[in-house]
Amino acid sequence: MGLKEDALQYHGEHNGILGVCPKAKLENRADLSLAYTPGVAEPCKVIKEDKDLSFTLTCRGNMIAVVSDGTRVLGLGDIGPEAAMPVMEGKSVLFKCFADVDSIPICLGTKDPAKIIETVKLLEPTFAGINLEDFASPKCYDIEDELKKIMDIPVFHDDQHGTAIAILSGVVAALRFVKKDLKTARVVVNGCGAAGSAVARLLVEMGAENVLSVEPVGILYDGIDAPLNRIQLQVAKTTNKEKIKGDLTVAAKGADVLIGLSGPNLFSKELMASMNKDAIVFGCANPVPEMTYDLAKEAGVKVAGTGLSVYPNQINNVTVFPGVFRGALDVMARHVTEEMKVAAVYALANLVADQDLREDYVVADAFDPRVGPSVAEAVAQKAIEQGVARKKVAPGVVYESTMKRCAKK
Repeated sequence: MGLKEDALQYHGEHNGILGVCPKAKLENRADLSLAYTPGVAEPCKVIKEDKDLSFTLTCRGNMIAVVSDGTRVLGLGDIGPEAAMPVMEGKSVLFKCFADVDSIPICLGTKDPAKIIETVKLLEPTFAGINLEDFASPKCYDIEDELKKIMDIPVFHDDQHGTAIAILSGVVAALRFVKKDLKTARVVVNGCGAAGSAVARLLVEMGAENVLSVEPVGILYDGIDAPLNRIQLQVAKTTNKEKIKGDLTVAAKGADVLIGLSGPNLFSKELMASMNKDAIVFGCANPVPEMTYDLAKEAGVKVAGTGLSVYPNQINNVTVFPGVFRGALDVMARHVTEEMKVAAVYALANLVADQDLREDYVVADAFDPRVGPSVAEAVAQKAIEQGVARKKVAPGVVYESTMKRCAKK
């Protein structure tokens, strides 16, 4: 069978790919009296006195919601909440398989940001974290920002931050390989949508001083006369300190790093050849990247990567979101901070040791068993350091426990 037939059979054989399994045995009357009445009243009573005990006495402590309204699903666009369910189910399976995080897909029958915010907030007593998925831009910013203000559990929009962490871990390792400094390297981000703006903002957070963000209206700069949303305006103010004007051709000439979060086949051979020596190019448009790996190498690019598994240096969010939530859940974090994201970037980048770096190996393999544990450990320790963790654990504990959890999957 072809991919279409295989995929439909895969998802339809068991009525979807996600189910619910009890963690405790239920084999006799004694078990029944503990799982339900009368024994179940005991955890209810103590949680009433201390709500944080819901993280340890119920499934809440290892449970997140994967929430979408179906307005920007993969490269399919606004296909509705029902059609978004297979993606949310798949995401939940990845959470479980890569970091033993339980999750429930929740597809909402509204596009109204106010209703979405209200609904997700009302779900807070059930979950230890919220993973926002496939919301259209620019409302995704408003939804996430408001939820972060009003909720006391981590809220993480993976299309923004998971993508940014995955890409920048590759950039950090690639710069280490070509012996260039992130602080001074000229980094061009083509596309300032949800993912592109997150990449640009995280670059600034990491200390990069020469970042250019490019939209169809041109290179963004403070004061540009163009119809930009509030996040794009923020990017314009915090990047391009020299106020360079022009298009992608101008931005790419002499650049050290070129990151694509825009559209298919936008990086020509000539464009990439105009970059600085030992150039780094990551084309991450989905499903068709800005260039092929082979074209980038023909153009003289030193390190190239895409989101495609058929080429080296695949950029894949699955290296990020399971570990981020595993680390946050293990210390009962209240938020995912910018510093926790940066910690995740370096945790991934450092998995590729100096002696192992090659032009075709600067991105950690998603199936490397160290990936989830390393990200989880870095996120957990940074949460403790910043005071956003309800629970403190000794260094190394989260790494070892995640290793054990994943080994059972």
